[in-house]
Amino acid sequence: MKITIYTSVQQDYRRVWAGFTRQLFDQLSPPFPPVDVVRFDGCLKGDTVHLRLNFLLFKQDWISVIIEQQEIDQEIYFIDKGTQLPFFLSSWHHKHRIIRDGNHTRIADEITFRTPTLLTDFLLYPVFYGLFAYRGPVYKRIFQP
Repeated sequence: MKITIYTSVQQDYRRVWAGFTRQLFDQLSPPFPPVDVVRFDGCLKGDTVHLRLNFLLFKQDWISVIIEQQEIDQEIYFIDKGTQLPFFLSSWHHKHRIIRDGNHTRIADEITFRTPTLLTDFLLYPVFYGLFAYRGPVYKRIFQP
């Protein structure tokens, strides 16, 4: 399944890239499930992000590695790939794009995921869409002029 969500912010794309920090990551986490950040190296190739999701009755680890990071014409992007995923996911690929749009920036979250079955792919699609749509107002607040 693939999800793409765009958010426009009124900041230069290089300033937005500089703002992709642990502090931003903490603010992007939705209220449920609560997330403990075990490790956050950053957004460069080879960096690791290790999360512990708390579903009240049980916890699940989610570990992703940044497999690519580049600056190309008018865009900076990085890709995280899940290497240890919660039981309900079988694959995770998330491309974060920071795209120059004149004096502004478009932030794109491009997520491709799979679960163990096609049915759960469809059932989790609106959940993941909502979790990433939650980021839009946070990006707008953090990257306001």
